[in-house]
Amino acid sequence: MGLKWYFVRCQSGREDSIRKQLENRINVAGVQDVVPQILVPFERVTVMKGGDRKIVSRKLYPGYLMVQADLIDEESPRVVKARSVLKETRGFGDFLGSGGEASPLTEAEVSSILARMSDNETRPQVKINLSKGDMVRIKSGAFDGFDGAVEDINPDKGTVRVIVTIFGRPTPVELEYWEVEAV
Repeated sequence: MGLKWYFVRCQSGREDSIRKQLENRINVAGVQDVVPQILVPFERVTVMKGGDRKIVSRKLYPGYLMVQADLIDEESPRVVKARSVLKETRGFGDFLGSGGEASPLTEAEVSSILARMSDNETRPQVKINLSKGDMVRIKSGAFDGFDGAVEDINPDKGTVRVIVTIFGRPTPVELEYWEVEAV
């Protein structure tokens, strides 16, 4: 059996419901051996909302699903049945590929995506809505009320380095991302 991973277009915003619908239809049709797994690639991100830290799931590829399937033998009745079950599902687009042919992902691509998903399960990345050069105001700490420019952003640590003018001299200050707000 030649199980490979494929990207599939689907309606954006409905990836999870389409995945569930596909899994149900595949189980009813009895072709789980041809299409054993369907994933919505996501990552975990920490965001600030209303002053609270929240961990949310963010889709890596909105409008796409990852489908593990054995589509090599196109003449096989089970493959034909699995393809028709997939294509007849509402919201299902088509496999990514060239010339109407589904192109499988390489092992390296699959490993990278799955590692990114599992890495973010254990250590969510902080989403900082700032970029280098943005003007910010410090909201708390010893430099409360100071304005400065963002010099560096470290999403792994959740910190922002801001250049603040103290006594007429530019001084770099390392702050938590929630201690600053865009001006």
